[in-house]
Amino acid sequence: MELPLGTADRPVRIAIIGAGPAAFYAAEALLKRKELACSIDFFNRFPTPFGLVREGVAPDHQSIKAVTRVYDKIAASPNVRYFGNVTFGLDVTHADLKPLYDQIIYAVGAQSDRRMGIPGEDLVGSFPATEFVGWYNGRPDYADLVFDLSCERVVVVGNGNVAMDVARILVSSPDELAQTDIADHALAQLRQSQVREVVMLGRRGPAQAAFTTPELKEFGELHGVDVIVNAADLELDEVSAETVATDRTAAKNVELLRTYAQRGSTGAPRRIVMRFFASPAEIIGQDGRLAAVKIERNTLVTDGGGVLKARGSGQFETIEAGIVLRSVGYKGVPLAGVPFDESTNTIANVAGRVVRDSTGESVSGEYVVGWIKRGPSGVIGTNKPDAAATVSAMVEDLASLPGIAQDQRDPALIEALLQERKPDYVGWPDWKILDGHETGLGSTQGRPRVKVIEVAEMLEIIRQG
Repeated sequence: MELPLGTADRPVRIAIIGAGPAAFYAAEALLKRKELACSIDFFNRFPTPFGLVREGVAPDHQSIKAVTRVYDKIAASPNVRYFGNVTFGLDVTHADLKPLYDQIIYAVGAQSDRRMGIPGEDLVGSFPATEFVGWYNGRPDYADLVFDLSCERVVVVGNGNVAMDVARILVSSPDELAQTDIADHALAQLRQSQVREVVMLGRRGPAQAAFTTPELKEFGELHGVDVIVNAADLELDEVSAETVATDRTAAKNVELLRTYAQRGSTGAPRRIVMRFFASPAEIIGQDGRLAAVKIERNTLVTDGGGVLKARGSGQFETIEAGIVLRSVGYKGVPLAGVPFDESTNTIANVAGRVVRDSTGESVSGEYVVGWIKRGPSGVIGTNKPDAAATVSAMVEDLASLPGIAQDQRDPALIEALLQERKPDYVGWPDWKILDGHETGLGSTQGRPRVKVIEVAEMLEIIRQG
């Protein structure tokens, strides 16, 4: 008689694809189940763990990055292993992992950006904000990008927290950024920057803005930076006024924006101009690169569900700019062998259980957490209850799950496969060597860490021990 799955005699073998916040919160939820015996293996594309905490959180937000201390404790569990520098679909495939794990969790986030769909979007000087964020955070994929900061004006499209981050970094004092873990190559370029104005475009009004109040408050605390808001943009229509009356965040945002509008210009050397009811209609080029942005004024209309939407008014203006950074949303990308819902750009799932997109039938033993489950919404902490909900489904399914063959349960099997396919994979002790190297360099410079950017250099540091 086969032993029950998830017991001490037959621990459930779990693979987690990705090593960002959602992945670690899923592992934490599993380890907290005292009645569940399990072993967990993380597979991560980069040698470095923590996903967007390392590669997405702004370098001047070190307090947010402190959450990695929690993740360190999770990874230190004797039931957890880390396989970094391993790309799912290339170094290991769905077909490789399926016979070796009872359950697989996909925690790969939303790795692509949405496009604006306007003329000129592909001109030199037009970028997704995600690339700029990855560049200044030292993400290996974007380390070689070139942002020509010799222009005086940058346009940021969007008014969520990522848009706020890139605007703030562009006008922040390089000397203050030098006390953070910003990538050295980005700091060197920002020291030479000629950018004096960042124009933020929000298609709807201030009551519908997606940024949080702390992010907005930081704008007013930037040294040598004016925050310019047109008071006329803060006159609320009936629906917006109702939103402000019932939504605490919207109310605080509008109150703070009114403070900025009253303050106006103080003659500071740099400024952020926050514009609402404005959308880019066209990016205009000159000699093959971006030179200006054509902007359309919007009005707000109510759809059938009572939601305010932006509609172009037909009133246009053109402003000169050297760079446009779009931050209009993110989307997941398909994984080989895993059902994908093209309409939502997420892995097809019902309550965290992966389903076949054609039939809606559950895929046995496969689950999803984070943005690739629910779409790009919420903050880092939002992933914790999201992951716990998926783990509840996983535990609920154990009784009916046949599990993998007994002769496939040896944890050494995946190590043998990786030794053959990807011998330079990175374990958790290897990462701690690299981590110590980065923080050691940082301590000599009065910084949290100095990031190693190139994967080859990371691996060499690990080899040297």
